[in-house]
Amino acid sequence: MADKAKEKSKFDIKKWFRFTDKGAKLDTPMLLITFVLLGFGLVMLYSASYVYGIYRFKGDSLHYIRDQALFAVIGVVAMLIASKVDYHIYRRYCVMLMGVVYILLVIVLFMPEYNGCHRWIYIKNVGTFQPSEIAKFAVILMFANMIEKNYDKMKTFEYGIVPFGIVLASIVVLMFFQPHLSGMIIICMVGAIMMFIGGTDIKWFFLAFGALVVGIVAVLIIWPDTIHYASSRIETWLHPENDLSAAGYQSYMGRLAIGSGGLFGLGLGNSRQKHLHLPEGQNDFIFAIICEELGFVGGMLVIVLFLALFARGIYIATRAKDKFGAMLVIGIIVQITLQAFLNIAVATGTIPNTGISLPFFSEGGTALMMILGEMGIVLSVSRYANIDRG
Repeated sequence: MADKAKEKSKFDIKKWFRFTDKGAKLDTPMLLITFVLLGFGLVMLYSASYVYGIYRFKGDSLHYIRDQALFAVIGVVAMLIASKVDYHIYRRYCVMLMGVVYILLVIVLFMPEYNGCHRWIYIKNVGTFQPSEIAKFAVILMFANMIEKNYDKMKTFEYGIVPFGIVLASIVVLMFFQPHLSGMIIICMVGAIMMFIGGTDIKWFFLAFGALVVGIVAVLIIWPDTIHYASSRIETWLHPENDLSAAGYQSYMGRLAIGSGGLFGLGLGNSRQKHLHLPEGQNDFIFAIICEELGFVGGMLVIVLFLALFARGIYIATRAKDKFGAMLVIGIIVQITLQAFLNIAVATGTIPNTGISLPFFSEGGTALMMILGEMGIVLSVSRYANIDRG
């Protein structure tokens, strides 16, 4: 009896984690693209941030890169471990993770305000993290699981719209009170793309668009001041030079940085705008610093790397072993590349400023660790995929 009790009390790791077959090889091109983006990002973050560190943290030029490098190491370890874990195991925890996300998104509303927002949870002697970064992955995992389970019923309203709408609406409402507009946009767009690829009938998207238009009109009728606010934001976006004392300053300085870079840039480390002229040059507007220092060539290199990440991700997804793996990869790759191109669009003035960071490049430990962890899951899916490995 005692031996049986002792045997039951033993922790069986296989019960909680299932590792991939020893002979299964991950996708080397995807691994290389990830490491190139990570290395390039760390170099550019140091170049963009050391001046901010000197001025704001008593001469500590390594303030930003020190933390980011630590999170990068943790993230790489997490990525390699995740790449060895059988991705099917995550289905078991998707509901649990979603519950944790809801709790964190409520807790963050009671955290100290920063720049008019409640987006970060502060842990004493540890640091901060953004629950919205975890929420992005939780939604992808939940959607992938629901699509696989209900794939044959995805064209119906009951299975193809209702459960997904409940998840998106609840997350958006909680993020609205932070407020976190860019996070809401990314989660909704990634969710909609996963639903469309997963089989949701296109007519529901047209109905949703119609409902959105009606909602916007209703808001404009009920709150007519919104028209003036919206028009002023559009004016600032199109002509930031007319509002340099307020909202237009950051966008204008970002465009100035990009324009001054020319074809080959001013040289690595030689940015002028990072000398406290361009706000958030180490974060949301790091692409402007990249273009200023490395020019059009450097900016195009960033774009090509993200396009390569997207193309390889879709290649893995189309050859995944099952629907769950395919949808996981699609969700993760779309999230990363969509966020990257939205950030680039903001920096270049293509769309209004919404406060979106550039994956792998912008300062932010939570985001970097989550992205690397997600890439580990993509690599795990690639181990089982029908890929020509040369």
